[in-house]
Amino acid sequence: MTMNLFSVFDPSTLYFMNNWLSIILWVTIIPPIFWVMFSRLNTIYFFLVNYISKEFMPLLMKSVFILVSILPVFLFILLNNIMGLLPYVFCASSHMSFTLSMGLLSWVSLMIYGWINNYKNLLIHLIPQGTSSFLMPFMVLVETISNIIRPITLSIRLCANMIAGHLLISLLSIALINATLSMFTLLLLSEMALMMLEIAVAFIQAYVFSMLFTLYASELAS
Repeated sequence: MTMNLFSVFDPSTLYFMNNWLSIILWVTIIPPIFWVMFSRLNTIYFFLVNYISKEFMPLLMKSVFILVSILPVFLFILLNNIMGLLPYVFCASSHMSFTLSMGLLSWVSLMIYGWINNYKNLLIHLIPQGTSSFLMPFMVLVETISNIIRPITLSIRLCANMIAGHLLISLLSIALINATLSMFTLLLLSEMALMMLEIAVAFIQAYVFSMLFTLYASELAS
């Protein structure tokens, strides 16, 4: 039994104690993609991979191999976002422990790669071109703080957007149950429109997370 409206985002208060298993539900979807005979799932998968590769490749001309990490991140977040829209499936991407783990892992991996292979670019980006000598210490402090908070912004953006959509769906569902006959049709149409919007948000948030990951990686190779 949920004690309040936000309990739907707590994996320990839902219908099963093992709600985090929803994170690995993508394992049931990926294997059919590699079948010899093409299907609609194959077509969608290869379309997404080709589209994301064409979008991100110009940003990573000197380190295209980073796409090997970015593409799985995009697909992993996308599938978890979409899985969260299914009934009785816990939306892992609406939980900070999931999004912060993704953000920290992405940021730390880029920092390790940058300090080992291209530390000069990391230091160059601390002082924008044309900065006066008087402002240099201040700009170094600002750029350092902005670099440190990147995993937090990555995680909060994804988590907040997924929570907002699911919260609206929960509110409309409660109103739909108690609605009069005259309001039922309007609320039902609103619920369907919101579900379509959430499907679009699932794609957009996965794309935004991957795009920011790519932009951060491009700074190390520029």
